[in-house]
Parts: sequence; structure tokens; C-alpha cells
Amino acid sequence: MLSVIILQAAAGVGLGKLGCAIGAAVAAIAAAIGIGNIGKSSLEAGARQPEQAGHYRMTAIIIGALVEGACLFAILVCLLGILR
Repeated sequence: MLSVIILQAAAGVGLGKLGCAIGAAVAAIAAAIGIGNIGKSSLEAGARQPEQAGHYRMTAIIIGALVEGACLFAILVCLLGILR
């Protein structure tokens, strides 16, 4: 009985912060994979149609910025969970 109470108390303090840290890491890794896929697709599209390469590059920059913004928002939410 005592061990169950101790485990519940430890879970309330430590595992919540660990979950927030893992969430921030997953958000950063997902954003890195997403931006890599955006860059790869932009280069492939530019190779297929070189006259449109500038358009593809600008679109990739805009979408990359949106992905990075979503990642930073997720990391901030996770950091608020850690510091709370």
C-alpha cells in the first residue's frame, strides 16, 4: 500500500516533466523531418521544371517558416509544462 502511494507521488512530480521534455523533443524532430521533406520536394520540383525553380523555392521558404512556427509553439507549451 505504501509503495503505491509513493509511486503515485513520484508520477505526479517527475513523470509529468519527463513527458513535457519528450513532447518538446518529438516536436523538434518532427519539424526537422518536415522541413527536410519540404526542401527535398522543392529541389525535385525545381529539377523537373527549372523555369519555376524560384517559385518553388519561395513556396518552400514560406511553408518551412510555418512548420518552424508550429514547432516553436509546441516547444513553448512543453517548456511551460516543465516550468510549472
